[in-house]
Amino acid sequence: MTDNRFDHLRLERVSRRFGGRSALEALDLHIAGGEFLALLGPSGCGKSTALNCLAGLLPLSGGSIWLDQRRIDTLPPERRGFGMVFQNYALFPHMSVRRNVGFGLTMRGVGRQETRRRVDEALRLVQLEQYADRLPGQLSGGQQQRVAIARAIVIEPPLVLMDEPLSNLDAALRLEMRTEIRRLHQSLGLTTVYVTHDQEEALSLADRLVILREGRVQQIGTPEELYRAPVNSYVASFMGYRNILPVKVSGGDGDLVTVTAPGLELTGLAREKVGGDAVVAVRPEDFVVSGGGDNPLVVNVEVVEYHGREQAVQGRLAGGQEIRLRSTERLAPGDTVTVCVPRDKVLVFAADPEVPTTDESTLATPAQAGIADVGNSGAQDGPPAGVVAGPPAGAAGRRGAS
Repeated sequence: MTDNRFDHLRLERVSRRFGGRSALEALDLHIAGGEFLALLGPSGCGKSTALNCLAGLLPLSGGSIWLDQRRIDTLPPERRGFGMVFQNYALFPHMSVRRNVGFGLTMRGVGRQETRRRVDEALRLVQLEQYADRLPGQLSGGQQQRVAIARAIVIEPPLVLMDEPLSNLDAALRLEMRTEIRRLHQSLGLTTVYVTHDQEEALSLADRLVILREGRVQQIGTPEELYRAPVNSYVASFMGYRNILPVKVSGGDGDLVTVTAPGLELTGLAREKVGGDAVVAVRPEDFVVSGGGDNPLVVNVEVVEYHGREQAVQGRLAGGQEIRLRSTERLAPGDTVTVCVPRDKVLVFAADPEVPTTDESTLATPAQAGIADVGNSGAQDGPPAGVVAGPPAGAAGRRGAS
């Protein structure tokens, strides 16, 4: 592939409004050449809007976009030269795999011999050489997505944009394609911006994550930084802290604070300024079924799910709060056990009325709550109201939620 790299892509105070509604507000973002960046958040958070602004499919309401020293937000999509992979593949049903992959080169006036060479190379990279003459309807969903990826990389773009590319695939294919996307990114030295609502997907693929909420950035960092040190309860809810309990701050000593609720007392780390009403966040895997240790809690087991080497357990505390934990010890509904959790695994945040606590979130679906659990990649997401990011008329592909 031709070296078409850049040093930095910069979004400076990028905004996008639909009527009186702000879908993206003053987004500042620097993307290094060769980086894999994931935009993560629930439906309507602005991630697809940001991607469409980058692609040139949506004009900016404010701000600018720069590729090194060249301003590109004033350019039409075809002059930006970016590759894009859509959620619904956007393949032409009457064209063979080879013609679909080479379509962008044909539109750019690339010669026949060069087009064939680059298409052959792209098909080899996605391991579809033997399917070159088939139609999209003769391929599986995973194979169709490989065709879409080959079409994006064959033009040798400086940037590849991926909008929920795996959401229409089943669980096994998602894992396979996740590995494939990462392999291609690394082997070709691509720069990739990837939109997803699936935290597990984002954590496994990205060099850095951007968490968005109602068009505003909540936190930017490496997967490990966001996993271990979320800045607020909203980010924590995306990073696998499934136990988010309302509490009151009763005391503190530096970063360590003590919080209480009916039948509950915990000591943990304050991740932001707290006082009065607060919430604690704990991962299910951080509880230890034991009689000794920090922050002992008595849990009445209600539901047990078998997950091979461990069990996923849902129980209830004496004060009625619901608790989720994982245990390698075999438990059964009706058991009463004592669990402990280290102080540095208990994160204390200011109360946020828009982030459901554990008991509230059990009364709503993840989509209604606006939160998706880690690994719950079956949930659907799409662009905010008013955004169209679909295939050309007549294009084939499985359609996802929009």
